Amino acid sequence: MKKYQYPTVLSIAGFDGSGGAGIQADLKTISALGCYATTVLTALPVQNTTGVQSIFSIPTSVVKEQLDSIFDDIQPSAIKIGMVHTPELVETIAAKLKNYPKIPVVFDPVMVATSGHKLIEDETIKSITELLFPLADVITPNMDEAAILAQMPVETIEDMRIAGNKILDLSCKSVLLKGGHLKSDLLTSLFFGPDKTVHEFEFEKFETQNMHGSGCTLSSAIASYLAQKNSLLNSVTKAQEYVHQAIYHAKDVKIGKGNGPLNHFFNPQKLIKYELE
Repeated sequence: MKKYQYPTVLSIAGFDGSGGAGIQADLKTISALGCYATTVLTALPVQNTTGVQSIFSIPTSVVKEQLDSIFDDIQPSAIKIGMVHTPELVETIAAKLKNYPKIPVVFDPVMVATSGHKLIEDETIKSITELLFPLADVITPNMDEAAILAQMPVETIEDMRIAGNKILDLSCKSVLLKGGHLKSDLLTSLFFGPDKTVHEFEFEKFETQNMHGSGCTLSSAIASYLAQKNSLLNSVTKAQEYVHQAIYHAKDVKIGKGNGPLNHFFNPQKLIKYELE
């Protein structure tokens, strides 16, 4: 009897009890794209669609134990990192991932929520750029996060081009700078590849309040496509189309009183099975 394995994606991220962002969004995305999800919880924000009310930290020793437990049993095909809000957490995660250089890593440097709430301690940014950026195959900041990282206003596509190159110089292998906050009829994102080539992606905007967790969804989608052995550029391309469709299919739905979630299951895929080598 032949034996098989699933493409597995590990989400290292924070909690969202309202189900639209964080680990919950990652679980939905990874599952919808036919992969098997495992998780490590880094923080417990108390939040809903209207915003973040408070954040409770998970002890770093507990994060380390979670990482050790998962890697000892189910080694991931790809890794997505989301909310990492203290230097100690950064050090703990980086120390573990250094031992697995062949596993692709997608890092969403979560600093500002869709609602505008700042989610990260200032002293953590230096640790992130020094320890996690070099380990990530791609980082996925939005315009607000890019402004923090590049230390400049990011309001136009030209600003995005300048900021993206500045961020690339922070020991990053590649950068997907998301342009969802552009004041235009088009959503433009720029991918600064490992070969310094810049790829531009454009999507038509439409009226919706349901964008909660879009960044979490995008980064876990990229990781899911990488787990399926797609190239980095192909994974970035497919993930953006998936998120665009997930937003489109949720645009007329009312969930919560604020920024509602995406429709992650607009076209769910069966769990993929690869023959064991």
